[in-house]
Amino acid sequence: MEATADSPATAPVTTVAPALMRRLAAFIYEGVLLFGVLMIAGYLYSSLTQMRHALHGTLGLQMFLFVVLAVYFTWFWSRGGQTVAMKAWDIRVVDVHGNAISQPRALARYVLSWIWFVPALLTAWVADLHSGAAVFGLMATGIVAYALLTRLHPQRQYWHDAVCGTRLVTWRPAPPARKS
Repeated sequence: MEATADSPATAPVTTVAPALMRRLAAFIYEGVLLFGVLMIAGYLYSSLTQMRHALHGTLGLQMFLFVVLAVYFTWFWSRGGQTVAMKAWDIRVVDVHGNAISQPRALARYVLSWIWFVPALLTAWVADLHSGAAVFGLMATGIVAYALLTRLHPQRQYWHDAVCGTRLVTWRPAPPARKS
């Protein structure tokens, strides 16, 4: 791998996917961080559109937040391969050759990563479930089931990574040089 500003030659990258529990921990941490991003974006949207009632204009708000998340993930993944949560857990997204991914590939990965939620949301819609606990239970079950599908992939990657030609790798920066 060639040294670039985003990937110094001293930073070792492994070809083995990070442990599933570490990836799920980063997933949860990402959700905590995104709570703030989405709160600010939602406030901005509701202020600019003069949204007076939470149930009016929800489709517009959802579409806006979808775009905000797309910008967030596409930006970080195409500029260094790591979001803040991924940096904390030493995880990086790269292409199959270990190089940084392009913006179109990052955007494709973002769109396809929504497969995590589709089965649970579709089940809740078909079953006409409105209970927050029921939807949360379906979502948690769907996320765990999707994550366990990595056991079927030879390199233990997620389905959306296999389709997009990306993979998650362990990425630990080299320790700083010691002064003599």
